[in-house]
Amino acid sequence: MTSKNLFAVVTFLIVVSLFAGCGKKNTSENQKSNPEMEKQFTEFVKTFEAKYIPLYKESNLAYWNAAISGKEEDFNKVSELQNKITAIYSNKEDFKLLKKIYDSKGIGDDIKKRELEVLYLRYLGNQADTAKLNAIINLQNAIEQKYGNFRADVNGKKLTDNEIEDKLTNSTDSKELEAVWKAHKKIGTIVADDLKKLVKMRNGIAKDMGYSNFHEMSLKLSEQDPAEILKLFDDLDALTKDAFKGEKDNMDAYFADRYKIKKEELMPWHYQNRFFQEAPKIYKVDLDKYYKDKDAIVKLMDDFYKGIGIPVDDLIKKSDLFEKPGKNQHAFCNDMDNEGDVRVLGNIVPNEKWMGTMLHEFGHAGYDKFIDNKNLPFILRDPAHTFTTEAIAMMFERGSSSAAWLRDMKVIDENEAKKIADDAFKSLRLQQLVFSRWSQVMYRFEKSMYENPDQDLNKLWWDLVEKYQLLKRPAGRNEPDWASKIHIATVPCYYHNYHMGALLSSQLYYYICNNIIKTKEYKNQFFVGKPEVGKYLIEKVYMPGSKYYWNDMIEKATGEKLTAKYYAEQFVK
Repeated sequence: MTSKNLFAVVTFLIVVSLFAGCGKKNTSENQKSNPEMEKQFTEFVKTFEAKYIPLYKESNLAYWNAAISGKEEDFNKVSELQNKITAIYSNKEDFKLLKKIYDSKGIGDDIKKRELEVLYLRYLGNQADTAKLNAIINLQNAIEQKYGNFRADVNGKKLTDNEIEDKLTNSTDSKELEAVWKAHKKIGTIVADDLKKLVKMRNGIAKDMGYSNFHEMSLKLSEQDPAEILKLFDDLDALTKDAFKGEKDNMDAYFADRYKIKKEELMPWHYQNRFFQEAPKIYKVDLDKYYKDKDAIVKLMDDFYKGIGIPVDDLIKKSDLFEKPGKNQHAFCNDMDNEGDVRVLGNIVPNEKWMGTMLHEFGHAGYDKFIDNKNLPFILRDPAHTFTTEAIAMMFERGSSSAAWLRDMKVIDENEAKKIADDAFKSLRLQQLVFSRWSQVMYRFEKSMYENPDQDLNKLWWDLVEKYQLLKRPAGRNEPDWASKIHIATVPCYYHNYHMGALLSSQLYYYICNNIIKTKEYKNQFFVGKPEVGKYLIEKVYMPGSKYYWNDMIEKATGEKLTAKYYAEQFVK
């Protein structure tokens, strides 16, 4: 689950400024134009773009190449280019001028005002010691390279992440499952010390900037109030806790029977994936059997998006979708130039997970493709917020497990759809509940880790896993299992946006059903062959880019600001 800036731009700089086009307060003020300030800002932007745009494009290409090759020299080039970008944003004299223009409130045009806000917050997030910023960039890239090159060793055989997931999903041998799970966790011991160092370096930058820690700074610079995010997650905890507990009881009964052990003997490696972040396969429906051809996965994805009026065939040609030695084992979408060169990296294997992943990543890609890059300034050619593009990706990702989607895409017939519809929806609901609890772990772990990086992080991790995921920690285990999750290194303080994306997915889904295709059939509807859906999304969500503050964009598109009520209606009740 990634969006264009997450893996494509891996530095502290962009992680901090990823959401920086969100200066709502200044946008809403009725400012009078000051011709001198307007002139100075126009000249500033012209000079900035002449320096920044070529580096932005070159950096994205370098990262793309490094993610595919895994070579040290390619990652070194990424670091070099990111250091140059950091030098632009950290220039003290440029920031002094930009701050003068910003404080003058002399920019009257709404688009220019928005552009100023984005640039101001990006520069603000980098008014720290350049040497410290560069050191963070270099260490983060070195850590990411270790993740990219790691392969779990199980009895002398090196396994990819896909092979690890396959073993955890299909084996019924508890000893094998334990060995595979523990082998994957070895990456944690390899990167943990460097990762703790990186956390403290990030905190140092935040304190230099006047914040308590990096977590607080990341949220505030994304115009998200830390107290409001905490309340949101407390509310989501209350909303999903009982429903998840009921499903966890069902899972435990299923797995106790599957592995021929007692419920109390179930361990984390019995739940069919590395982090228990995805729903295990406890219902009768075998969705994998519908996706036995990896080339067919690409064609199905292509046909679906073409049918709803968001064609991505041109983007597929530029993408890299299958496994290679040394290649990043995850998936991401990257807008290379903010001018239409959008690419997806994947590692497709023929199963439902990768069908969903391709629908997800090309959901991002379609969003990026249709941002109005002809009329918006370069710096506004991003989604309204990182979680709004996650929302689109998540909404479409759900198709891979939908009987309605499979039926309408002609993968199965009407009779088969009726047979699997109930269990398919239960699987989707279970996925939402399982992920909601996993996102609690990630959000709360990072929040606490940045507040006190010297605490016992191994214990903190398992305390949270036990509380929110209801998993039992392995007896006597004291390993940095938290460090086996790559996002903690490469996209820090981000996971809460996934769940905000899930809320918006449901909100958009209900709006489209009610107002675009005008149906009350919420459970068995998936928009196949309905180009009016693409027209709505392109006009109301994609094209504006980051022209509007994110909650204003949501209200313009759906008639309401972000709310959890549709998510609860769809998956909890």
